[in-house]
Amino acid sequence: MTIRKWEPDNFELETNTVWSFPDRGNWATHDAKWRGNWSPYIPRNILLRYSGEGDWVLDQFVGGGTTLVEAKLLNRNIIGIDVNPDALNRCKAKIDFECPNAGTVKLYQNSAGNLSFIEANSIDLICTHPPYADIIHYSEDIEGDLSLMSVRDFLGAMKPVAEECYRVLKKGKFCAVLMGDTRKKGCVIPMSFDVMKIFEAAGFVTKEIIIKEQHNCKATGYWKTNSIKHNFLLLAHEYLFVFRK
Repeated sequence: MTIRKWEPDNFELETNTVWSFPDRGNWATHDAKWRGNWSPYIPRNILLRYSGEGDWVLDQFVGGGTTLVEAKLLNRNIIGIDVNPDALNRCKAKIDFECPNAGTVKLYQNSAGNLSFIEANSIDLICTHPPYADIIHYSEDIEGDLSLMSVRDFLGAMKPVAEECYRVLKKGKFCAVLMGDTRKKGCVIPMSFDVMKIFEAAGFVTKEIIIKEQHNCKATGYWKTNSIKHNFLLLAHEYLFVFRK
């Protein structure tokens, strides 16, 4: 596979709690073709700040494969999991490249709420971006697909996810989760903070709350007009929670 360039230009680690990436990043095999995938700048910052070369990383919602590519480039070993076979097929294509000092990538089709094949206290970092309840549907009928669930069912499904994260992560290590909110009948449903509380109930301590600005949300046409007509603001940010075990 032809690689345009291995690294982002003039990269610097983020140093405050507001992150904004107008240029989402297009080095290595990255692209924006998987709906809702996060900018590679996000996992790159997380991996460089909270892990070292040779560490084992977990992403149990691999989706478009962004975290896998960054882990491989940065010489981190990574376990990638998804319930959706289409996502895993895409991931296989995204990691099909050779680079110096590459990390190992292992892929599994599995539920994020049952990681029994991963030993307790064996993971150095969790870096993941779950789908958000009933916003972007990634399948039509796959059992365990969180993107098909109501908010209530989604939050219920995140409880075993948080518990498994706590079980497999080493003591003192970090778990980074990007979450967004949603809106029903004109009012915000703060799913992000509900998820934060679920992870805290599983035993985690919240180390950082980062606001990540969204640049590619629909802000014109129908949504912009109705924002004014029906008096609601367009959601243009997500929260990146960094938890410590």
